[in-house]
Amino acid sequence: MRVATLWSRLKRNLELHFERAWYGKTGLTNVMRPISWLFCAIVVLRRMAYRLRIFKSERLNVPVIVVGNITVGGTGKTPLVIWLANFLKDKGYKPGIITRGYGGKARNWPQQVRADGDPVVVGDEAILIARRTGLPMAAGPDRFTAGQSLIEFKDCNVIICDDGLQHYRLRRDVEVSVVDGIRRFGNGYCLPAGPLRERPSRLEKVDLIVSNGIASHTEIPMKYESSQLINMLDQKKVEDLSQWKGRVVHAVAGIGNPERFFSQLESAGIEVIRHAFSDHYAFSEVDLDFGDDKQVLMTEKDAVKCQRFAKASHWYVPISVEIDTHFGFQVINKMKVKYG
Repeated sequence: MRVATLWSRLKRNLELHFERAWYGKTGLTNVMRPISWLFCAIVVLRRMAYRLRIFKSERLNVPVIVVGNITVGGTGKTPLVIWLANFLKDKGYKPGIITRGYGGKARNWPQQVRADGDPVVVGDEAILIARRTGLPMAAGPDRFTAGQSLIEFKDCNVIICDDGLQHYRLRRDVEVSVVDGIRRFGNGYCLPAGPLRERPSRLEKVDLIVSNGIASHTEIPMKYESSQLINMLDQKKVEDLSQWKGRVVHAVAGIGNPERFFSQLESAGIEVIRHAFSDHYAFSEVDLDFGDDKQVLMTEKDAVKCQRFAKASHWYVPISVEIDTHFGFQVINKMKVKYG
């Protein structure tokens, strides 16, 4: 077993240890609580510094929509960004998309992102978004610079920022926060004692709250839609998920919340052998060699990185979101009011 795989398993075990503390109660919560209070204080002071213009924030010359969250881990931001980008395109806008490029190893930023780009350079989520939208896209830790590069070289009249709710250097016109409708805010503590990047009161300041799952009366419900499997060696080979009911498969997930993917397959009647890796894990061929002839199912985000060594037994499950189109019109209306 290669060193990277061992490290990923160690990292995943550490993540599970923290998740048990974040979404339950363990002794680790009490130990980390003082650091959590300090983290919260720093977050509040930093946000205040931007509001008072002690730290400089900059505005692009087109409207900016930020889709983010206040917790760590997968909540469904990226599929929502894809949905929103395609919705705006259908309504006559010319969206550009920016993202951090998490996991990308580019030496220079920002990087233009193409559908046929290298996920090692710009990150897996960036390539996934580019493939699903076909829109101009740039990646870089500094979202303002990434957005500026898009506007300079591409014909964009609105920018969607994937993540970046806490990236206050970039001014925004509309803020959308995605909430995990099942796990919610865990134990209610900020990092590292809990899963929060910011206190839940931050949601009072955003324009729209989308819940991936169960929604409160102030939230817009969203759910995942996945009914097909696509073969990684032959993209034209598509099968209904329902056809796999009763089959035993290896399920691979290197995402923020692997349990959501495993549960999704199990709800379709598939018997799953679980293989959870750390988020944004850099897969190699040996990671998918389980020593048998069972089919291997993975997320679309993981498939981006595994395409180069795909086999006929490898499949991915494309995810789309179901959300009322009223949400898209709300974003447009708020954008018009705030930007003019």
